[in-house]
Order: sequence, then structure tokens, then C-alpha cells
Amino acid sequence: MLYKNFVSFLVLAVMALATTVTGFATTNKTTASDKEQRGVVTPVNLAILIQDDLVSQVGNELGETRDFIRSLPPGSRVMVGYITTGTLQVRQPFTTDLDKAARSLRTVMGTTNASAFNPYVEVVEALRQFQTGNGKNVLLLISDGLDTSRGFDSSAAGNTLDLHRAIDNARKRDVAVYTFFAPSVGLTSRSHLAVSYGQSSLNRLAHDTGGKAFFQGSSFVSFTPYFRRLREALNEQYARAY
Repeated sequence: MLYKNFVSFLVLAVMALATTVTGFATTNKTTASDKEQRGVVTPVNLAILIQDDLVSQVGNELGETRDFIRSLPPGSRVMVGYITTGTLQVRQPFTTDLDKAARSLRTVMGTTNASAFNPYVEVVEALRQFQTGNGKNVLLLISDGLDTSRGFDSSAAGNTLDLHRAIDNARKRDVAVYTFFAPSVGLTSRSHLAVSYGQSSLNRLAHDTGGKAFFQGSSFVSFTPYFRRLREALNEQYARAY
């Protein structure tokens, strides 16, 4: 009898332990999932700049970009602009109407006629649109990062005059710059060296202003992982600030 009671107790104990472990694993899984799906937790002042001569596949990511804008917390302000033929085309000035900002996105022109030649001049112009106020200031640059306005050589990679100006202006205005790499229809579609130079510049712009650069290889498949990592980076930045 005593032996049977002991066996019964042992079975119940094992079952209870299994239930606890399963529940713990489920809780951890749910927590990880919640973290992965969590949006930006605090309002931001966000300017999105898109280079107009990027490859047409960038147009396939409009839905993902719109979803990101609409997912921002209330109180966020968003500006949308395009870097095209050496000018900044502001499609939507800063607004708290996130749906309106999302709808202002359009497909890129995707031709060499829209070549930026130098995206960093327009970055400086966009930085002037930021005003003193509450919330984090963030600029998202979607670009190939290549500045060919003063030639194309190894000494200029990640070290151009206008890149330095963009970094200095971002620091003065307390704007963290994040970058997504996508190839243009020009050099970065056919030259691995051009891709390397462009990514080097994007990485320096992001690193030196407190942001992050997102790219993988010489092309891209989807902005989905970039936006997921951007959300995480913005939340980490907020946590460090407080």
C-alpha cells in the first residue's frame, strides 16, 4: 500500500513538473513573440527620404512602409520626401495624420533620369524641416548611399564633403539617421565596388548620428526585416534615454 501511494505521488509530481515546464516554455514563447511584434513605444518625429532612382522592386515595399508609418504611436509626426534629380521633393510635410503621410508614398521613378548623384545634399535640406519639440527626431534614408557628384574613387568612399555636412547637421539638430540600402538603376546595380562605397557611406552616416544602417549583401529581398530591426532600435534608443 505504501509502495502504491509512493508511486502515485511520484507520478503526480512528474506531471506537475511537466506542466510547469510546459507553461514556462509557453510563457517564454509568447513573450518572445510579443517582443517581436511590438511596435515603437514612444512618439517620434520621423522624416522618410526615398531615392527616386532606386530599382523598381522598392515599389513592392510600399505596403510595408505604409504599415510602419500607421503603426507609430499617437503624437508621432511624419514627413515623406523623395530625392530626385538633385532636389528634395516633399510629398508630405510633417504631420500627425499618419494615414495621410502613409498615403503620400508613391512608387519610385526607377530611371537614371531621376538620379540623385548625391543624396546627402538633400539629407541636409530635409534636416532643416525638423523643429524643436518633444519626441525623438529620426530620419530614415532609403538609398544606395553613393555620392558620384565629385567623382568615384576609393578615397571618397564614406568620406565625402556632403556626407560630413549631413552628419554635422544631424548632430546639431539631434536627429538620429537610420538607413536602408537598396541599389539604384545606375552603378550600384552593376558594380560591387559601387555597392561597397555606398554602403560604407550609409553606415558612417548612421553610426556617427546615433542611428543604424540596415543592409544585406548587394541587393535586398524585402524591407520587412529592416523595419522589424528599426522598431527594435528605436525602442532601445528610448530605453537608453530614460
